[in-house]
Amino acid sequence: MPAAPTPGALQPTNSLPSSVRGACPHDCPDTCALITTVENGVAVRVQGNPSHRPTDGVLCTKVSRYTERTYHPERLLQPMRRSGPKGSGQFEPVGWDEALNDIAARLGAIAARDAQAILPYSYAGTMGQVQGEAMAGRFFHRLGASLLDRTICASAGAEGITQTLGGKVGMKVEHFAESKLILIWGSNSIGSNLHFWRLAQQAKRDGARLVCIDPRRTETADKCHEHIALRPGTDAALALALMHELITHDWLDHDYIASHTLGWEGLRDRALQWPPERAAAVCGLPVQQITDLARDYGTTQPAAIRLNYGVQRVRGGGNAVRAVACLPALVGAWRHRAGGVLLSSSGHFPVRRAVLQRPDLLDGRTPRTLNMSTIGDDLLREATPGFGPKVEALVVYNSNPLAVAPESGKVQRGLAREDLFTVVLEHFQTDTADYADYLLPATTQLEHWDIHTTYGHTDVLLNRPAIAPVGQARSNTDIFRALAARMGFTDPCFQDDDETLCRAAFGDTVDFEQLLAQGFATLPLPDAPFAQGGFPTPSGRCEFFSARLAAQGMDGLPDHLPNFEAAGSDPRHPLAMISPPARNFMNSTFVNVKSLRDIEGEPVLEVHADDAAPRGLATGDMVRVFNDRGEFRCRAEVSRRARPGVVNGLGIWWRKLSPFGTNLNEVTSQHLTDMGRGPVFYDCLVEVEKA
Repeated sequence: MPAAPTPGALQPTNSLPSSVRGACPHDCPDTCALITTVENGVAVRVQGNPSHRPTDGVLCTKVSRYTERTYHPERLLQPMRRSGPKGSGQFEPVGWDEALNDIAARLGAIAARDAQAILPYSYAGTMGQVQGEAMAGRFFHRLGASLLDRTICASAGAEGITQTLGGKVGMKVEHFAESKLILIWGSNSIGSNLHFWRLAQQAKRDGARLVCIDPRRTETADKCHEHIALRPGTDAALALALMHELITHDWLDHDYIASHTLGWEGLRDRALQWPPERAAAVCGLPVQQITDLARDYGTTQPAAIRLNYGVQRVRGGGNAVRAVACLPALVGAWRHRAGGVLLSSSGHFPVRRAVLQRPDLLDGRTPRTLNMSTIGDDLLREATPGFGPKVEALVVYNSNPLAVAPESGKVQRGLAREDLFTVVLEHFQTDTADYADYLLPATTQLEHWDIHTTYGHTDVLLNRPAIAPVGQARSNTDIFRALAARMGFTDPCFQDDDETLCRAAFGDTVDFEQLLAQGFATLPLPDAPFAQGGFPTPSGRCEFFSARLAAQGMDGLPDHLPNFEAAGSDPRHPLAMISPPARNFMNSTFVNVKSLRDIEGEPVLEVHADDAAPRGLATGDMVRVFNDRGEFRCRAEVSRRARPGVVNGLGIWWRKLSPFGTNLNEVTSQHLTDMGRGPVFYDCLVEVEKA
């Protein structure tokens, strides 16, 4: 049973148990519908809503323990002001008025010189449209602060799929249950897409063949019929070799290609340069495994691909997604509702972001844009004509950059600057929070309104507050409203309350009364969206060739681009490292929930026996993982989950909860992907030795 809320928090007078409909806020394609049971003002249980078809009453281990997070003994319950050196984590309590007045005064003084010296930093700590960027966007647009390029998770894949299909669109997830062949490409669905996995299992029971394509032998790979353990960053080479075989064996839907695609001749010529033997050498796979997969894909209908974002965290990530996204059109898989590809469904949602975030408040100003994936470099840069002003203030919400951003040694040095004013809105004292000048307690999902799209199904979800805010916590929207008022922003939009913002998110395109009544509403979309073409591209076709990319001086056709740090390119650092998520964490969220951390144990590096033996490593050894950017330490686990030449660092642990106070992002780089300006977390060479 959770502890009682802090005395003084507003409590309902009705003591009877109640059930409140909500939505999971976390960065997961499933976006589950929640039911929170409340007794005497205390949330006692969070469950999946059985009436919501995609959720079907089932939650992952993480979110089923959400009350443990909301009532965590280390939850921030009042504003705090730094009282010790930066990074010491030493704070003293301060009142809301005093904190907000000082923050507004300091931001105002910086803005008077150049508002671009103020940088917001946020991502998907909540995926909600309201507590994410609604009031925050209005505040920073009105201020004229630097814009943030939010690239850290999915931008390369999003760009790749958009250049090919026209948007972040694809097949409906529920129809995977009817597929006869499912390629699970770059996804550990059991850990990161549980509700899709249940559909894949249903298809498997009905005779479907499941193939997992992933460098790591994941829990998902264990349950599939076949695991294709390619090298990191070689997915485009594999996709092109599959195309080669489809062409040479004429496993093609010529009518679909002629009627509904663009650039076939160029793609054909490109693919014929990739016989299976060439791809096998690049990918580190047996030739027969590639030819067999091509035969299965070319001769099985309906065939479906569940593509996920692990594919795109390398130099050629956008090209890899483009190549994979071309495959369904070649075999006419789109003709079937159980055929095609799904990376993200988020492009289907008619969310009115400009109404919520109000970029018109810039009033003709064009602030610079800084990439969140290069925050380490940007915090250390001086003012220059090309860069603009030095970053003087950082406002962090819905993110923990010191744990999640690449090359975190630089991020730490930047946050430690005495002349950097940092404000952090948080639930807990994270790694980043330790460097704050002001630490402001934010509400959790059980304590505020929000409205959610998703990238794994096609329902809109509404989240109602189930309990009053614990302690003195305030919602993101409330904090930015209060700052706007103190900075003299009198625009009427800063008076909009959260329910008004929820109603504005979709306007009349979604029935808000239905959301209030049942907690979700399904978008009216066709079952087989591209059976007759009609892609949301400029041509209306699946664009094998992208004129938009060619106009930017890029290759209009998908191709394999070797990693920045390709296998064998650096004898001092011979091992490729990928950093997939630990099963019981969500990026850096939930790491401080003790029951979940106890399941994970401690930071682990999975090493194949072939790589462990020459280094004298055994399971349980403390190891040093290093390259020229930095190092971190963790326990080795000699494991069949690692393929030879590749080590798997499971993340993302908080630095302060890791050995020697660092995590795996000490060694990842700030290089950016071929398109979408994303990070290359899985394009990283290291060496490993016993510590």
